[in-house]
Amino acid sequence: MTISVRKVAAAAALGAALGSVLVGCGAGGGTPEAGGRARLGASADPTAPPSASASPRTSPQSSRPGTPPTMAPGKAPTMAPGPNGLTPVFERAKQHTDKTVALTFDADMTSDQGPRAAGGEHFDNPQLISTLRTLKVPSTIFMTGRWAEQYPDQAKAVGSDPNFEIANHSYSHHAFKSPCYGLPTLDEAAARADVDRAFEAFRKAGAVNTVPYFRFPGGCYDDQALRAISTAKVTAVQWDVVSGDAFAKDPDAVAEQVLSGVKPGSVVVMHCTRSAAPVTEEAVRKIVPELRKRGYRFVKVSELIGK
Repeated sequence: MTISVRKVAAAAALGAALGSVLVGCGAGGGTPEAGGRARLGASADPTAPPSASASPRTSPQSSRPGTPPTMAPGKAPTMAPGPNGLTPVFERAKQHTDKTVALTFDADMTSDQGPRAAGGEHFDNPQLISTLRTLKVPSTIFMTGRWAEQYPDQAKAVGSDPNFEIANHSYSHHAFKSPCYGLPTLDEAAARADVDRAFEAFRKAGAVNTVPYFRFPGGCYDDQALRAISTAKVTAVQWDVVSGDAFAKDPDAVAEQVLSGVKPGSVVVMHCTRSAAPVTEEAVRKIVPELRKRGYRFVKVSELIGK
């Protein structure tokens, strides 16, 4: 079986697993569903309101090769709005020829999973965060507001560590487009409010290294979803490498899938949720040294967008 066939099979299996649950880790490790747009891919002021956390926008020409985005010192770069003012989508630094790669981790938790957490289910993964620190891997954590509320001490610690930046993965981890792996769907007004509520949860937890980036739950979006959050002035961040770590049991398979897919400027999607991605930390310990041996340097999403 070729690598490409394994990747397609893994993505299909992931979609099936995600579709079997209405709540849980969700589809952050999957690909956008059919019917959506099949596109893969310093800190904001913690005292500012959520909608004001976005940094100055790039100019419309900033995506052209050789033209850097405009940004104020200490602010994370964002992309210019898309056609008709739609939220811009970043998938991979395609013009970026340096061997850099961004490992991103979705800290998933839906708004109604409090009882499961109280019963002992672990939606966090402190060992993964510790390993990323030990290996000195700059990373972007796409966190839900509900996760930050459940684990405020961890959210504050990660959000105060210069090794990390925290991006928005919604408050509820409900879908912004339907269908989306069985997730409940928010209407346009609720979707916009959900983004703000997540930023507010980060602020209350004391996470200061927040960036104006947003990842759609399940990776599911369309023009209506992009329009719904356009006033939040965030850049939507997708990915071009699916790790397949959601519900995986074999860290070697996860590592192989990442290593076979990474290209210069890639964004890799993984998870920071023990209950739904139990082998991620072990896979990372295999991925990082191998990519470094190949000459890759790990960066946050903000550096890729800034390039």
